[in-house]
Amino acid sequence: MGSGSEEPVPLHEEFIYCCGAATHVLKCGPWKDLSKDESKNLPRLLFMIIPGNPGLAGYYRTFIQALYCGLNQQYPVWVVSHAGHCKPPSGMEMIEDTDIKELEDVFGLNGQVEHKLNFLKKNVSKDIKLVLIAHSIGCYITLEMMKRASELQVLRSVLLFPTIERMAQSPQGKLMTPLLCKLRYALYMPVYLLSFLPEGLKASLVRFALRGMKSCDESSITTSINLFSVDCVANILYMASQEMMKVVERDSTTIKQNLKKLIFYYGTGDSWCPQHYYDEIKMDFPDGDIRLCEKGLRHAFVLDASKEMAAMITDWLQDDLTKL
Repeated sequence: MGSGSEEPVPLHEEFIYCCGAATHVLKCGPWKDLSKDESKNLPRLLFMIIPGNPGLAGYYRTFIQALYCGLNQQYPVWVVSHAGHCKPPSGMEMIEDTDIKELEDVFGLNGQVEHKLNFLKKNVSKDIKLVLIAHSIGCYITLEMMKRASELQVLRSVLLFPTIERMAQSPQGKLMTPLLCKLRYALYMPVYLLSFLPEGLKASLVRFALRGMKSCDESSITTSINLFSVDCVANILYMASQEMMKVVERDSTTIKQNLKKLIFYYGTGDSWCPQHYYDEIKMDFPDGDIRLCEKGLRHAFVLDASKEMAAMITDWLQDDLTKL
């Protein structure tokens, strides 16, 4: 595919309720509702990004713009935040004020899976094929989506730095599990106090925290200001605590059933899914498209390598797209 224009790509931004929870959606390409069948001009394919944790759509802003350009602006590219991870705009609550209980525990790991399936059901026609691009825990969510909704027209799922097994046993998991599962409530008070800081000072603190990076994406800095919201942080940490407890065994059955649709991309120095996880899945699925990063990209690639990752993905999918 071509590299596309270097001009900034306009984004359409929406804050909606999905499963009763505040949800942030960013769209490149057709901004209209893709759930209606009346238009003959509906795209044949939608690229949907399933984020990691924190599941803030803004972290993927540069990524979806670069991906959309790399696809010659032929296909819409959307990213949907996790339920409750975004700070809703003024006048919008974190949870919809309704008597209807949409989904029990929507902020938990299972709830986030159902949240994405519900979003697709309400916003995308069943006839539209999907390329699911998942990052980190989004890879676990994506495999669960494919398991629970086999009717989805998934052309390909790209699983980037996949945390799909033994999270608590990973190097980072061993460090974070006690904090997430036993001490996370202790973090709420400092976050609450920091929330009163002026926006400029919050941005300065984020820049200081990310100072070790050579070229940090500016959208990552503005997005990180959401992390000064107690409600957002509480939902992010709650989901993360469930990840440590529930993401244990790799779902090899679902992987085997969908192997031809899957691309795995593992990091070489990834402390959430270390290289021996790659070695083992490669051994178990020798015919799978399972790749090891040769570029030294970090697990949180959206902070500084969004354009590089988007270029790789468009290259991987060339054959699939030419067959459409």
